[in-house]
Amino acid sequence: MKRIWAPWRMDYIKGDAEETVCLFCSRLAQHDGLENLILHRGKHAFVILNRYPYTNGHMMVVPNTHAPSIEDLKKETLSELMQLTNQALAVLRKVYHAQAFNIGINIGEASGAGIADHVHLHIVPRWSGDTNFMSTTAETRVLPEALEETYERLRSSWRELNRNP
Repeated sequence: MKRIWAPWRMDYIKGDAEETVCLFCSRLAQHDGLENLILHRGKHAFVILNRYPYTNGHMMVVPNTHAPSIEDLKKETLSELMQLTNQALAVLRKVYHAQAFNIGINIGEASGAGIADHVHLHIVPRWSGDTNFMSTTAETRVLPEALEETYERLRSSWRELNRNP
């Protein structure tokens, strides 16, 4: 039997009992870079890579405001969330030639939200046949690209998009 090693997943599996500050708020307060995975900052929201992606390019659009639901956000923030989502789709189509997308918001812990106190929107690029035998039989996803490389490719494309609107 072959084994697939993904040691970075252990951090997610074990969780961090010490974490008392909001992950998104702490990332927002940091400088941009590979450590925090922020791809783009807007006036009311930002785009960040998911550290534990379903597929390469899995990103999240997050309001700067710490709020548990979209119902708690101002119109300007809601508008920017959708504008950044559209930009994310353009970047993912360009870099990964994504054929489709799953876009979702989990509101509340019962919905499956991993960070229930700070609402965020997931964008997962998809391709025909991207669910293979590993996903189906072993409930395991194989990602062909390291997170660091994904970050560099998407960040570069996002900067290019903003230079040529």
